[in-house]
Amino acid sequence: MFRPTYIYYEEKVKDYELGKQLLEKYKDVPKKIIDNHNNIEELRTKQNSEFPKLKQLLILGTRKTHKYVENHKVSDYLVPYTSSGCTAMCLYCYLVCNYNKCSYLRLFVNREEMLDKIIKTANKSEKDLTFEIGSNSDLVLENTITGNLEWTIEEFGKNNKGFITFPTKFAFVDPLLKLNHNNRTIIRMSVNPQEIISKVEFGTSKLNDRIEATNKLKKAGYKLGILIAPVIMVDGWKDLYKNLIEELEQKLSDEVKKDVFFEIIFMTYSYVHTKINEEAFPNAINLYNKENMTGRGRGKYMYKQDLRKDGEQFFREELGKHFPNNKIIYIV
Repeated sequence: MFRPTYIYYEEKVKDYELGKQLLEKYKDVPKKIIDNHNNIEELRTKQNSEFPKLKQLLILGTRKTHKYVENHKVSDYLVPYTSSGCTAMCLYCYLVCNYNKCSYLRLFVNREEMLDKIIKTANKSEKDLTFEIGSNSDLVLENTITGNLEWTIEEFGKNNKGFITFPTKFAFVDPLLKLNHNNRTIIRMSVNPQEIISKVEFGTSKLNDRIEATNKLKKAGYKLGILIAPVIMVDGWKDLYKNLIEELEQKLSDEVKKDVFFEIIFMTYSYVHTKINEEAFPNAINLYNKENMTGRGRGKYMYKQDLRKDGEQFFREELGKHFPNNKIIYIV
């Protein structure tokens, strides 16, 4: 269970019930009042080697930006929601790429405002819209601290229009199993071979635990997806992912396999990741491969097009073999 070593918080969080609850919950943790959760200068100037210590911090504030971004994969909109960042330390995390070292967990206590906008947007639409609420954090992990996900699923479930969705790398789903979700929540379990989880996705749940959690969620009636992401082309990657797909076929319940869908995302990486990982995790695997990668904007890298095409063909063949009746939503 996460317990922060230090808390930074905006004074305004005291005006919200959740803010009061969190300050009381961690009343014995040292704290400092800040002006803006998005600009904590003393943290931005920390050395890369201190990255794991930054992950032990908790920042409390209010979400000021509520702009929706159109999305055409699993959802219609990417929606800013109750948290940003995470306590896990995946070596490829895109939040590190975007925010440099500032991927520590930030919690936003004005959840009522955010959910109210989602519900109003859903109800104005002629069709059922899907809102991605977990693109900036892992809401299953956050829920262990705030209970926000339980509250969100039940409150949105009272509405009869639209869907919410989020991915997770965590197996802490038991609090979600008895909720009245009204079939309005789509949960996507992110998976990787256990060897990659162990070497790259520090602080996340084991593969077997994620699979067990997926089976539990299906039994509780949730709509489900499997997100194979990010695909990392280490030596022998095809064997690793072939074994992963076989393990999924063997261990996922028949109920899951009836209608689960798949998403495949190839890893992108950056110069920022390299510099932080070299200093914070000097013994970790180096995910940058000059031979296999090409530039994708300033300081960012992706796998070369021929490798991605080969990878796409590989996943379509393997999933077609083991999950012939299940849809691949996209491969990117």
